[in-house]
Formats: sequence, structure tokens, C-alpha cells
Amino acid sequence: MATEEGVGGRIEAIVARRFDGPVPEDPGLPWYVAPLPTWLENVALRLAWPIAVINLLGTLFGFWYYAGRPLDLAPPLVEGQLGAAPPLAYPLIPDSPVATLFIGLSFAAWRLDWDVQWLHALAFFGCIKLGLWTPYVQLVVNGVGNLPLWLYWFLILSHLAMAVEAFVIHRYAAFSIPAVAVATGWYLFNDVVDYFVPVLDGPHHTFLRAEPLVGAYQFDHTVPAHDLAAAWAVVLTVLAVFLALATRVERLRTT
Repeated sequence: MATEEGVGGRIEAIVARRFDGPVPEDPGLPWYVAPLPTWLENVALRLAWPIAVINLLGTLFGFWYYAGRPLDLAPPLVEGQLGAAPPLAYPLIPDSPVATLFIGLSFAAWRLDWDVQWLHALAFFGCIKLGLWTPYVQLVVNGVGNLPLWLYWFLILSHLAMAVEAFVIHRYAAFSIPAVAVATGWYLFNDVVDYFVPVLDGPHHTFLRAEPLVGAYQFDHTVPAHDLAAAWAVVLTVLAVFLALATRVERLRTT
């Protein structure tokens, strides 16, 4: 595949010399569903395995973070927000680590030529939703609080990178209706149990530093911070549905 001209093309050419596997053709979708330059999409696709590993390491870091950031192997190993919840609720709590798990597995599945459209849709939804929800909450709702400054900005920038990753998936995913339905169902269910209908000792959304503590790992959900976080979560779910279906429509138009 020929590379583009300019700086981006030269970067792609350098990467292609070491990671020379085939990448899908650019379908030429409009900017609102494919905002990244083609050379950057190509670089990400060529680096699919390293990116998959980085995301899976991010999943491990995320679970460590939600488990209270233990620094030794002395029991209890699971504290923090996970430690305060029943094990059955664990998949509902660390939303960002689950999203990085989805995108890491999605890249790996594509490289292994596995047709798992539902996984690609989950990865797209997860990266859009958590990639944009977390920076908004950190910058608008939470603030730095008692977090180390490096960790605060790491959370913001690493999640924005997730949002960027989302816009590579269209190169290998079809966004079939059943796949989009699976992703929509999963993230709508998360919105409901996170903010509106508690189950399994919920709600299960990420603890907000802007919510006052009213007990051991119990927060006051009547404050505006809760509503702001909930509203943005729902908006992003709707946005992910729109972008996934719009991508499917635009792909069909180009074939």
C-alpha cells in the first residue's frame, strides 16, 4: 500500500519498514465518522499488536486502581471501590479498564483474522464513551482533589487516547446491526445500574471526588456532580450509537 506524502507519510513509511503487515484499504468515509488522517490510521493498524498489549496493560492498571492501588501482596488484595462491592458487580464498576480490554482484544482479533463484530462494536463504544467521559469528569466535575498531579493528567490524556483509538476501528469493523445492538445494550445497562436503578449494592459508577462521603465508600448521589456525570454518560452512549450506525451507512454507500 502506498503511503501519503508529507510528514505523516514519512512516519508511516518508517513504521511500515518494521511492521509491514497488510492493512485494510481506506474506505474514504466522511470526516465526521473518520476524523483521523489516513496515515495515522495506517500507523495504528500496523502497530496493532503493541497497541493491544498497551491497552491490556492499561486494563491491569485500571483494576489495580479500582482495587485501592495496593502496593504489596498482604491481604486484603482487593480494597477500594472493588473491595466495597460484591464480586458479581466487578464487571460493572471499572468501566475504563473494561473498555481497554475490549479495544485490546479487538485489535488482537483483527490481526488474528477472527470475525467478532460484537467485540469490535463494544471496543468502539467503550473508547468513545470512556475516552470522553473521564476527561470531562476530571476537568469539569472532580478537579485535581487529592490526586497526584501526574496521575490526574495521566488519566485525562490516556483516556483521550482511547477516544482516538475508536476512530481506527472502522477500517476493519462492519458495525453490523446485531453487533451495534450488543454494544448498545451493554452500555445502556451500565448507564442504568450506574446512575438510575441500583443493583448488587450499587450504584456502580466511578466514585466522584465531587460527591460528599456519607459512609464507608458511600457517597451522596443527590448533588449536582452526580447528575452532570450521569447526563454526560447518557449523551455519550447516544453519540456512540449514532457514530456506529452512521459509519455503517457511509461504508455501505462507498461499496
